Amino acid sequence: MHSAVHDTIAAVWRIESARIVAAVARRVRDLGVAEELAQDALVAALEHWPTGGVPQNPGAWLMTTAKHRALDHLRHRQMADARHGDIASDLEAMEAHVVPDFSDAIDTAREHAEIGDDLLRLIFTACHPVLGTDARVALTLKLLGGLTTHEIARAFLVPEATIGQRIVRAKRSLAEAQVPFEVPQGAQLTERLGSVLEVVYLVFNEGYTATSGGDWMRPELCNEALRLGRMLAEIAPGQAEVHGLVALMEIQASRTAARTDREGKPVLLNQQNRSRWDHLLIRRGLAALARAEALNQPLGSYRLQAHIAACHARAPSAEATDWHRIAALYAQLMQVAPSPVVELNRAVAVGMADGPEAGLAIVETLLQDKALQRYPWLCAVQGDLLEKLGRGEEARAAFSQAAALASNHRERTLLQARAQGPVSAG
Repeated sequence: MHSAVHDTIAAVWRIESARIVAAVARRVRDLGVAEELAQDALVAALEHWPTGGVPQNPGAWLMTTAKHRALDHLRHRQMADARHGDIASDLEAMEAHVVPDFSDAIDTAREHAEIGDDLLRLIFTACHPVLGTDARVALTLKLLGGLTTHEIARAFLVPEATIGQRIVRAKRSLAEAQVPFEVPQGAQLTERLGSVLEVVYLVFNEGYTATSGGDWMRPELCNEALRLGRMLAEIAPGQAEVHGLVALMEIQASRTAARTDREGKPVLLNQQNRSRWDHLLIRRGLAALARAEALNQPLGSYRLQAHIAACHARAPSAEATDWHRIAALYAQLMQVAPSPVVELNRAVAVGMADGPEAGLAIVETLLQDKALQRYPWLCAVQGDLLEKLGRGEEARAAFSQAAALASNHRERTLLQARAQGPVSAG
C-alpha cells in the first residue's frame, strides 16, 4: 500500500515541483530557500499521505503546504531582522491566499495566472547567464524537470557528487549575484531567451546523440527536453523561436525508433525505415512550426533548423528529399548563427544536391578549422564523400581517424565498420 502511495507522490512531485518551487521563490526571493521549502512540503506528503490517504487534489495540497512553509520562513526572517520592512508587506499579501479557496473560480483563475508567470521567472532564473552551461543544465533539470540529483548524474554519466556540487554552486552563485526572480523585459528578453532555449536543446541533443558511454541515445533526456520545451511554449506563446525549438525537437524525436537496429547499433538518417518514424510527433512538430510562422517574427536558428527537419519529415524516402532546399536553408542558418558544425551540415547537403565533389570542397576548407579538430563527424563526412568519389583508401583513412576521435562506443563501432571497407552510404 505504502509503495503505491510513494509512487503516486513521486509522480505528482514530478509534475508539480516546478510550479511549487516557482511560486515559493516569488515569495521568499531566494531560489535555494524556495527549493528547500518545497522539499519540506514533499517530506510532509511522505509522512502524512501513507496513513491519511492521498488528498483529492494532491498538487494543491503540496502547493498550500509549501506556501505555509514560506509564510513561516518569512515570519522567522521578520523576527530575526526587523529592518526588512518589505517582509511585512509580503506577509500581509501572503496571508490573503496562503490557503487558497480552490472552489472559488476567481481565486483559481488568479492562482493559475500566477503559476504561469512564476514558471517563466523560474526558467529565466535557472538559465541565467551568470551560470556556466553545465550548471544551468543541472539546475534546470532539478528545478523544472523535477529530477533527482541521482537521475541527472545517471543521465549524463557523471558522478552524483559532481552534479550535487554543480547545483549547490549554481544556487550560491545566483544568490551572490542577487539575480532577481523576474522575467526580463524588452531587448534583454530576447537575449536571455537564447540562454533558456540553449539549455533545453543541449539536454535534447545529449539524449539524441550521447557524447559518451555505451548507448547512442538516451531517450529519457529527449523526453525531458520535450517536456520543458512544451511547457515553455505554453507560458511564452508569443515567442516564435520557442515554437521553432519545440518543432525541431518533436520532428527529430519522431525518428527515435528508427535510429537504432535490434542490437542497438546506430542507423543513419538515409538508411532509416521511415515507416518506423512516429507520425504523431511529426504532425505535432509541423503544427508547432506553423505556430512559429504565424507570429511573423524574424527567422531564428531554431526555426531554420525546424524547417530543415521538416524537409526530411515530409520526404517519403531518402531519395525524394529536397536537398537543394536543405542546402539553401543551411546557407541561411550560416547567416543567422554561423558555426563550423552548421557549415559541415551544409557540406553534406551540398554533396547530396550538387554531387560529392562540391561537398568535399567545403569539407576541405573545414579541415583547417581548429574548432573541429576533435570533432569525429568532420572526418566521417570527409570519408563518406571520398567513398562516393571512388577514393576508397582515402575514405578508409578518414573513417579510421573519425573512429579514433569518437567517445561514444556505438558511434566508434559504426565508424570502425566504415573504415574496414566500402559500405552503402548514409
